[in-house]
Amino acid sequence: MNAGKQVAIVTGASAGIGRTVALRLADDGFNVVLAARSIDRLSELQQLIESNGGSALAVTCDVSDSGDLTELTRQTLDRFGRIDVLINNAGVECFGYFETIESDQILETINVNFTAAVLLTGLVIPVMLKQKSGCIINMASTAGKHCPAFGAVYGATKAALIGFTEGLRGEYLGRGISATAVCPGFTKDGGIYERMTAAVGRGTPTAVGSTTAGVVANAVIKAIRSGPPELIVNWPPMRPVVLLKQLFPRFAEKLILASSRKFTRKVADVSVASAVDR
Repeated sequence: MNAGKQVAIVTGASAGIGRTVALRLADDGFNVVLAARSIDRLSELQQLIESNGGSALAVTCDVSDSGDLTELTRQTLDRFGRIDVLINNAGVECFGYFETIESDQILETINVNFTAAVLLTGLVIPVMLKQKSGCIINMASTAGKHCPAFGAVYGATKAALIGFTEGLRGEYLGRGISATAVCPGFTKDGGIYERMTAAVGRGTPTAVGSTTAGVVANAVIKAIRSGPPELIVNWPPMRPVVLLKQLFPRFAEKLILASSRKFTRKVADVSVASAVDR
């Protein structure tokens, strides 16, 4: 898929991965629709893109509100007349001792991280079918490949996104629509990871690794251009661990917990607030 003046919607565009992805898309020639709750941050990002010669539309949107998702789709079509790429990036964290997490936070995490992506994709797919082309990028996580201790709800939503992506790929095979799950590790440069490390007072262990928003943005561009089923974005590479988990699940579980559980437990202990990239 060539960029040209195609149109990309990015949810959770006000900070972190979403902001970096939006800037990269604009640099590649896309008209970018910026969606998030913070109109001030979106307006600043829109001005930055336009000052660099790009084109952007800022839309205030709470992805947990289905009415806002409908309005986002309407405004995009009114302004640009088409939708070529949807980046379902909005997300909130949910780390803590499971028995202490309130039902409202559980429902918010599911609604923002998963349900919103499903509903917005449902609004966008008919447009893409008429165009006979389109690309869905679901921002999952390595947490969706192995759910972290003290992050059961968060990891479950990311695993659901991966499964949703697989289903979309099979359903729209041969109909011009691709879907890719991008799975970053702990991502630096703002967003959820930065709030975690600030609260805990340290970064992730070397064995767990991390990535940057810039590297994730590169993966998104690759996904748009080549349409792979899944891209795991982390250093050190996580693919061998995923394969090990499939072959020797009990051994892999011990290995993963040994390298990550201390960090995620510290995150749970400080109860990072569910503020977010939404």
